[in-house]
Amino acid sequence: LLGWPFKPCSKTEPPLLRTNKRTIYTAGRPPWYNVTGTTFKEAFVIGLCGGSASGKTTVANKIIEALDVPWVVLLSMDSFYKVLNKEEQELAAKNEYNFDHPDAFDFELLVTVLRKLKKGKSIKVPVYDFTSHCRRKEWKTVYGANVVIFEGILAFANKELLKLLDMKVFVDTDSDIRLIRRLKRDISQRGRDISGIIKQYNKFVKPAFEQYIEPTVQVADIVVPRGQWSSSIRSCLYELVYVCVRHRSALASAHQGQPLPKTLSVMESTPQVRGMHTIIRNKETNRDEFIFYSKRLMRLLIEHALSFLPLKPVSVETPQGGVYEGKRLSGNRITGVSILRAGETMEQALMAVCKDIRLGKILIQTNHDTGEPELHYLRLPKDISEDYVILMDSTVSTGAAALMAVRVLLDHDVAEDKIFLLSLLMAEMGVHSVAYAFPKVRIITTAVDKEVNDQFHIIPGIGDRSFTPCSIGCIMYELKFFAGLHLV
Repeated sequence: LLGWPFKPCSKTEPPLLRTNKRTIYTAGRPPWYNVTGTTFKEAFVIGLCGGSASGKTTVANKIIEALDVPWVVLLSMDSFYKVLNKEEQELAAKNEYNFDHPDAFDFELLVTVLRKLKKGKSIKVPVYDFTSHCRRKEWKTVYGANVVIFEGILAFANKELLKLLDMKVFVDTDSDIRLIRRLKRDISQRGRDISGIIKQYNKFVKPAFEQYIEPTVQVADIVVPRGQWSSSIRSCLYELVYVCVRHRSALASAHQGQPLPKTLSVMESTPQVRGMHTIIRNKETNRDEFIFYSKRLMRLLIEHALSFLPLKPVSVETPQGGVYEGKRLSGNRITGVSILRAGETMEQALMAVCKDIRLGKILIQTNHDTGEPELHYLRLPKDISEDYVILMDSTVSTGAAALMAVRVLLDHDVAEDKIFLLSLLMAEMGVHSVAYAFPKVRIITTAVDKEVNDQFHIIPGIGDRSFTPCSIGCIMYELKFFAGLHLV
């Protein structure tokens, strides 16, 4: 993993959620667009309600498994407790503050956040510290997805919240079991003592359940009795949700049998170009030769790409007093954006050709359980919207990462026809995927191979050792491409 620029995750907030079937990543941003490159209309929101320690999180995991959809956001109502003043904090320290009353929650913020998530937008979620009873300074970034699972003790107690829920699931568990679970949780995770927990339970938790939580079972679409997940519940849930969300889980298609798009430009396969490809594709090529000829081919690719920029006629006077009719770039600046990690290897070639060019970086990593890309980091120069953007990745196989990177640029108001996607090698599948989603993006490469294998490697390709993370790290270190990024 990259040791920069992320802050370490706390033990209580891992960057992933494991279930029996898969790993759902919560640190990276999954695709927020469909195969055509347009954003999803709305996420499917599932509300989970039930008493304290009724097993809502366990049921949430079961729902994720049943749906078999890769992009899921799990939002907890616990994050939206109100910040306590000094007097209220003193009451909380004595177990005299009612955390189970509707007034304890910031419903206004909660509704705003859930509404944005439903629209597929990224949001900031507060992180509540149950020890100090206040919100931490660092809020957690949560991104939109196909399905949003919202769980909380009062998830059905607010009319505005109910309007946002597409499905409502109530987890009904015996009160004695809930008390035992609450004792275990609050002692181990929240640093409370047994007497204080029981006192709070009898005074606030149990009455609140009877008054505010239990009656909301009437609005539930599905009730999970005794917190037990059964095959009938699984089938019911699957049938209700599958049609709504399953079609969104595929990003790219192969478009087999179709001609290559007109927006694709492949460098002429001269003897020089074929000779360099022979070297960098050969698995016996040593590292020094691979670096040298990759750099050389990258520079040729950059020069070829610059020929597609709009130029205007200009007259200049020569030292001999004559006039030369030439060309000059028509428009604003050129900005280079590399898709980390492999795209970074092309930056030196770009800087060697374009003087004083601005650079941006997008970190996209593939979730190996879902096969889809996730956005982890973004740094773009200011006022990029008017620039011509050269988007760089060393290879493009399925096109999933390139699709996401282009979508990021469009979200920053870069015109589609001002984006140039450059890669040393592309697969036909990736070319078609990008061209289908973004028909105005110029795709430029030195070669196009026909196939992608089950491991998403281009066939015949450049080779397993060429642009793997390890080799990339060696190349970056050797060429001093990178300032501040290190691979560990």
